Amino acid sequence: MPKATLTISSRNYSSWSLRGWLICRMADLDFETEILSGDDAASRAELLHLSPSFLVPRLRHEGIVVWDTLAIAEYLTETYPAAGFLPQETAARAHCRSISGEMHGGFVNLRSALPMNLKAFHPNFKVFNGARGDIDRIVTIVDDCLARYDGPFLFGERPTLADAMYAPVCTRFRTYDVKLPPRAAAYRDTILRWPLMTEWAEAAAHEPDEIEELDMEF
Repeated sequence: MPKATLTISSRNYSSWSLRGWLICRMADLDFETEILSGDDAASRAELLHLSPSFLVPRLRHEGIVVWDTLAIAEYLTETYPAAGFLPQETAARAHCRSISGEMHGGFVNLRSALPMNLKAFHPNFKVFNGARGDIDRIVTIVDDCLARYDGPFLFGERPTLADAMYAPVCTRFRTYDVKLPPRAAAYRDTILRWPLMTEWAEAAAHEPDEIEELDMEF
């Protein structure tokens, strides 16, 4: 029997649920996934709208309850230090924490204009100026990290907390056909090919289609 339970909302629409799930998998945590759901589309949509009140993603582990993606990551870093959420070198660790925090608290225009939807594809989607500034900043972050740490992930050869935080944005870049410079495009493709991401996407493909497009947790 799994030692932990991770409560999430939608796999297809919830970027924060994806981040929490990636973090738990990266820690090699023995957990089961509990999905908030209802008996019909209306109740499911209501749960998604109210999800901040349900505190998801939420991890229950050995009598401890922790919510918020970064809080889950910090807890698992303390509990499973070998998980490697942060780079070894001090400056790189600080850098990883900084860009992870920037994703946690920022990029609101992008979240609003390009809601996560793994099943959708919108070729030649028109990205307006508010979201464009967020995209440009993310491209700068990715370019800087790959130049400093040689990729293919943001801090080198293996994924870290930062990759879990930026992974949902990579799905948005694909969904909305966002044109990216070569280095950022290569990083997007690396993330989308990451086995944990393909596993999540396969599960998302089986969710009901009748849920409204929502990105509820920013």
